[in-house]
Amino acid sequence: MQTYQYRVFRKGALLTASTGIVLLLGSACLGKQAAFLLLNDNMGPVADQFFKYWTYVGDGWIWVPLFFFFLVYHKKSLPLLISTIVLSTLIAQGVKNWIFPGEPRPTKAIADLSLIHTVPGVELHTVNSFPSGHTTTAFSIFLLVCLVIPQRSIVVISFVAALLVAYSRVYLAQHFPTDLGGGMLAAVLAVWASLQVEKRVVR
Repeated sequence: MQTYQYRVFRKGALLTASTGIVLLLGSACLGKQAAFLLLNDNMGPVADQFFKYWTYVGDGWIWVPLFFFFLVYHKKSLPLLISTIVLSTLIAQGVKNWIFPGEPRPTKAIADLSLIHTVPGVELHTVNSFPSGHTTTAFSIFLLVCLVIPQRSIVVISFVAALLVAYSRVYLAQHFPTDLGGGMLAAVLAVWASLQVEKRVVR
């Protein structure tokens, strides 16, 4: 079995879970819509273009180059990667479609659309808000990085990259902060469960 950096993973998982809980508690204190409007501030055209494209780093296609990276450099960890892909998808989509089906997204939940900053060219979704699948994917990748690439700089860069993906979902008016928090907790659960699966399958 592949040797993993469990100490780094525990720190990454704690950081991810803590950030998710802060978002959930902050939204509970401020109010779900107020928390969204606070973070959905217009930062100008440069930010619009950056977040419009950076959000795709949390899209499903990102697993393809990651698969080939693991195939070349961390072949022994492929079972962990595949399990993470499957479980993170099942958890995020299961909660989104069966536990909280039809949960309204910002542009449907907030009556006064003039309060919401939107980016031209971005298709706005209206339902199945919780949790954020992009956030789940981004932080699942961050936690995998914690396990297989121990260099501190890579871990820090990966966390910032994942956090920017998560924030892009609010900036682009696709999700509430609560959805990001749910996605972060889903990522921790998915990668932890994947480690348990790998321990039982790969001996």
